[in-house]
Amino acid sequence: MPRRTPLVIGHRGAPGYRPEHSRSSYALAFELGVDAVEPDVVVSRDGVLVVRHENEISGTTDVAERPEFADRRATRTVDGNALTGWFTEDFTWDELSTLHCRERIADLRPSSATFDGEQTVLRLRDVLDAAREASLDQGREIGVVLEIKHATYFASLGWDVAALVEAELREAGWDAGQWPLVVESFESTVLLALKERGIPASYVYLLEAAGRPFDLAAAQGKNAPTYAHTASPAGLDGLVGRVDGISVDKRMILAPDRLGRTSGPSPVVADAHERGLRVFTWTCRPENRFLIGQFRTRGGPSEFGDWEGEWSVIRDAGIDGVFVDHPDLGVEFFRR
Repeated sequence: MPRRTPLVIGHRGAPGYRPEHSRSSYALAFELGVDAVEPDVVVSRDGVLVVRHENEISGTTDVAERPEFADRRATRTVDGNALTGWFTEDFTWDELSTLHCRERIADLRPSSATFDGEQTVLRLRDVLDAAREASLDQGREIGVVLEIKHATYFASLGWDVAALVEAELREAGWDAGQWPLVVESFESTVLLALKERGIPASYVYLLEAAGRPFDLAAAQGKNAPTYAHTASPAGLDGLVGRVDGISVDKRMILAPDRLGRTSGPSPVVADAHERGLRVFTWTCRPENRFLIGQFRTRGGPSEFGDWEGEWSVIRDAGIDGVFVDHPDLGVEFFRR
């Protein structure tokens, strides 16, 4: 069987080189040849879809250094976890648009941190427009893999996130199937709600390596299926006809033992393919900190380890899409 050539997806742009979700991060990802980019969306106080990995933004913006926002510091329980910081839902878009992006893991990526403070926070509309413009400029299709974050949490604040996403996609002209679109979430309820609204896209269910999805846990408690069950053959059977694919933590493919070694890919990819489901995986990063033990080398957590060895196991599993922080490495390796 010929090896699949997976989609190479710029995870939050090109965060190996620029602060995640910044305009320059996306621009660099386009330049380096990705098939798609992945914006995460959360909600502002006035219902704007803001591109941030989390709604708590102290680690990825300069909000903590802005004295006019000092009184917005708060503690919230998001998906069952108590967090203290600054949250998008406490700011209007006009306020958020004044914040500047910064590197989330500056100790690991000091070069990226040199770009701190240069660019302001983006909306989903900004990324959709940028992907379309890059497609036209480069004469090729560049897609968007849109991740919806914390839909159940935002519903508790009165926001129908599926309705917000639908409205934004229609207003931006991404609702006619002209541009490649994938919608993903760790919560199947918001995926199905958006699908029912008729937005043409591939719908992909994100799976953690452990735990339960918050939307189902909130509704069913301990009776909610675990992510591990969902990735089993019986769980995958239940996804057929409801979603188009799954996106799994790479450890679910590598299946390392307690010593951090893998003997080859797990059957999850083959099991999903047997049922007509696509499989994406996240996140391929070259630094030692992010590699399983078998592929770490000397030199500290920020040094590149044997990333090609780890990525080879993932590639050979036959995945359909891979999220990367360093698009140049991902494009070269997975299209080799």
